[in-house]
Amino acid sequence: MPYNPLKRHSGLRLLQPGQAIGMITRKQQERASQQAAEMMRRAGIFITGREAHGIEVVDFGLSRLEQEGVQVLTLVQTERISVKALALFPNQTEPEHWHPPVGSDPGKEETIRVISGTLYFYVPGENTFREGFLVNGKEHCYTVRHEHVMRPGDQITLAPGVKHWFQARDEGVVMFSFSTVARDVMDQFTDKDVVRTTKIAEGR
Repeated sequence: MPYNPLKRHSGLRLLQPGQAIGMITRKQQERASQQAAEMMRRAGIFITGREAHGIEVVDFGLSRLEQEGVQVLTLVQTERISVKALALFPNQTEPEHWHPPVGSDPGKEETIRVISGTLYFYVPGENTFREGFLVNGKEHCYTVRHEHVMRPGDQITLAPGVKHWFQARDEGVVMFSFSTVARDVMDQFTDKDVVRTTKIAEGR
């Protein structure tokens, strides 16, 4: 049976009692980072306990972590380059976005390389959408539908400013992101409800 951290930890739900929209609870954050660390280790990536604790859980301010989100471990971040390990839980989607120019910088150039699982990756081009799914109620927020089905060892390089989104199916996905300098808070999203900085509801 496919490994499913969201099923194993049923605490990852849309909203908890008293939880404000646009937040996840501390318990959700901790459980998600732990499960992402387990997925990365199963994929053969050695990470320390400190790195596991530092995995960023990103819900994009939507409070729908099961449906739309990503877990990010930053390995290298300088003024010139960035290296990250990303985990998508089963049936989790990272929303459509692009990396805009910042000052004289044309924007982030990024290569995604799959380590484990099957990744469904979408970019501009002919509509070849077939294997993935559109997030229920958010169909209008996923506009590029040229599909790449990527398996371990496959990679794709994105020029600055190219719209893209990606998702996992039942088994989840672990991947690397290699890029020029990353300014995640500057990313632009088709879904105008997205907030890139995750807010944590403490004490819940």
